[in-house]
Amino acid sequence: MKKLIIIPAYNESENIEKTIRDVKENAPGFDYLVINDCSTDNTLKILHDSGYNYLNLPINLGIGGAVQAGYRYAYYHGYDMAVQFDGDGQHNARYLEEMADKLEKSGVDMVIGSRFIKKEGFQSTGIRRAGIRFFTRLIKLLTRKKITDPTSGMRIVNRKLLKEFTAYYPKDYPEPESIVTILSRGYKIEEIPVIMNEREGGVSSISMIGGLYYMIKVSVAIVMARLNK
Repeated sequence: MKKLIIIPAYNESENIEKTIRDVKENAPGFDYLVINDCSTDNTLKILHDSGYNYLNLPINLGIGGAVQAGYRYAYYHGYDMAVQFDGDGQHNARYLEEMADKLEKSGVDMVIGSRFIKKEGFQSTGIRRAGIRFFTRLIKLLTRKKITDPTSGMRIVNRKLLKEFTAYYPKDYPEPESIVTILSRGYKIEEIPVIMNEREGGVSSISMIGGLYYMIKVSVAIVMARLNK
């Protein structure tokens, strides 16, 4: 099985080296590709000078566009599965083999690493946890499937979903919307418990000021995804 780790990175100069070390040490059965989303800091220089595997986007596409670029690379280069793995150091590569094994043996199409099954490690801020619970309830209402961590960016997909995502992938805050889309089309999703870390450097793409906009926009997108199945 050919397996690719897709690492979207925008201004992750403080975290990207640690992230790649983690991948190399704890997920040796995977290839990896950093998608540099037109960073304005030293991310590109670090990737180039260190000889890391990367794809440099000439314009900023946002998280959805960057991840879709990775999915397209994986599909057209013959990978059997691909996992999104954030470049900010919050994810732990030691869970990737378990996720790949679950995907291959269970027959599901996506496996999500959830921090809320065993509730260990960094659990995000109180406000964000409230937002995550809201999305969990909304997704269950629309699809009858409970996803405990619908905003998790640690997700592995099989080749069928790689093909789907090459054609369309949500551009802004894509995780909840894509979950509803694929569940509505009959694909299967499961979760496994993981431990995540608190970001040590850099700035999150979702600010406190943008939190309300995020909630409204994603909620509308989720409902529309269900209606347009």
